[in-house]
Amino acid sequence: MLNTSIKNWAEDDRPREKLLLKGYTALSNAELLAILINNGTRDKSAVDVAKELLGAVNNDLQKLGKLSVKEILKLKVKGIGEAKAVTIAAALEFGIRRESADRKKSIILTSKDIAEYLRTQLQYRQREVFLVLYLNSAHKINHTEIISEGGITGTVADPRIILKRAIEHDATRMILCHNHPSGSTTPSRADKELTQKIKEAARLLDIIVMDHIIVSEDGHFSFADAGIL
Repeated sequence: MLNTSIKNWAEDDRPREKLLLKGYTALSNAELLAILINNGTRDKSAVDVAKELLGAVNNDLQKLGKLSVKEILKLKVKGIGEAKAVTIAAALEFGIRRESADRKKSIILTSKDIAEYLRTQLQYRQREVFLVLYLNSAHKINHTEIISEGGITGTVADPRIILKRAIEHDATRMILCHNHPSGSTTPSRADKELTQKIKEAARLLDIIVMDHIIVSEDGHFSFADAGIL
């Protein structure tokens, strides 16, 4: 049987060695993915398996990042079993969290600031998610929480839970957010009604709803910028 483990490749063909010698920017997406996969099959190297996996998502890393372990397995790429699918999904999620953590350090001043931060968390979601950012008086994020997760076309957020979390985390300001997996950022009538309901309830607790942001892969919509908050 042909042993296709990376450690048995010629030195010039080993992604790990290449990364150490030349840095990660010298590696292709397939080579980086091959390091996670570690070994191939009887007939294919890890890089070949990685190329096939990327090909199954049209070489779209954003699309790959959206897939769950089960969805990766459904692609039926020979050489990608459950353990490797878990490793790939975990690595992609770690990258998303790293980017989110970097952005979270910033002070939120504009809708663009928050949209960029939120898109790193929500743009890969295939289901609609309602998330709230809880901020202090200096506009720094104290806490971020997903309040609800629904289907492809909608989710329901309970204002009581949102305000309870605000009190628990000493928030004086909130930014509401949800994603539209469809790509459209146009708010629905239900989006507008829910926003006003939360805003009015928050006012009784001296908590300001700064904005409601809708995000998608194609961009974002700010209730505050549109003057409808």
